[in-house]
Amino acid sequence: MKAIIPVAGVGTRLRPHTYTQPKPLIPVGGKPLIASIIDQLVDAEIKEFVLIIGYFGEKIKDYVENRYPHLDIQFVYQEVRLGLGHAMHIASETYKDSDEILIVLGDTIFEGDLSDLFNKPDSCLGIKKVEDPREYGVVELGDDGVITKVVEKPRIPKSNMALVGLYKISDVTELTDALSYIIENNIRTIQEFHLTDALMRMVEVGVKLTVFEVDNWYNCGKKDVLLATNAVLLKRQDESRELIPGFENSIIVHPVSIGANCTIKNSIVGPNVCIGDNSVMNHAIVSDSIIGSYANIEGVVLQESIIGSDASIKGLSLSLNIGENTEIDFS
Repeated sequence: MKAIIPVAGVGTRLRPHTYTQPKPLIPVGGKPLIASIIDQLVDAEIKEFVLIIGYFGEKIKDYVENRYPHLDIQFVYQEVRLGLGHAMHIASETYKDSDEILIVLGDTIFEGDLSDLFNKPDSCLGIKKVEDPREYGVVELGDDGVITKVVEKPRIPKSNMALVGLYKISDVTELTDALSYIIENNIRTIQEFHLTDALMRMVEVGVKLTVFEVDNWYNCGKKDVLLATNAVLLKRQDESRELIPGFENSIIVHPVSIGANCTIKNSIVGPNVCIGDNSVMNHAIVSDSIIGSYANIEGVVLQESIIGSDASIKGLSLSLNIGENTEIDFS
């Protein structure tokens, strides 16, 4: 099975961080988001990947090639971002001859038994019931559990089963035909070519689509969800707490991830804190936060904050969302 990971988005909801780096490279749970996704798929014995890149695509390409030299990875560049359906269409030459493909969105962390998904005979879409489905693609089911309708961001939802960005497609030819159909006939929703419209076309021509409900799902496009995902991934890690060294006059409250060559003094760190390499922290209290590499944090109390790499903050007690290469001095 080949995995297709679209990562061409701009990440507007995570600005200012995405002004200087793509969303898939934002550190979550001690490593970039894209690494968590690929590692999970590698654990499921997937070895072939296609990444659809765009915004800061070379940064993603360089990172993935350096971290995963042993994997078979192809890159497709989406020059004009016209939606997920368009992204899958321009990448179709890389997967059209595959027996099955797995599509995983590049900002999605999910928990579920992939082996159970792989064993299902039909094309199968990952779902999770949500309170407000208007912000998601939504599926409607018949009495037999087969999908009867797929709708992108319905104004009046008739179902609360949201698509989670995980799609196992066993009918690959039918998918590529459906993608070509929506492009050639200019079928757009909210001005974009959506994968949901291609999936609906598959339903219309008689392809059987079923569902797979994931245990948990984290759509990391917003600050609060990103921090929640960070906490989940930190708790999931197997690394022994003894691997984290002691720091001068400081208390470490697990779970945390602290990068290499960090200097931490007179501070309380954790729980649910991820700190990048070479960062310095002194007289600080930090919890439920993500701190980038080469950051300098002094005399601050931070909670539920995201601080970019090379940022410098002194004398502060707030919740912040600070991008890279920023300096703030409240002393």
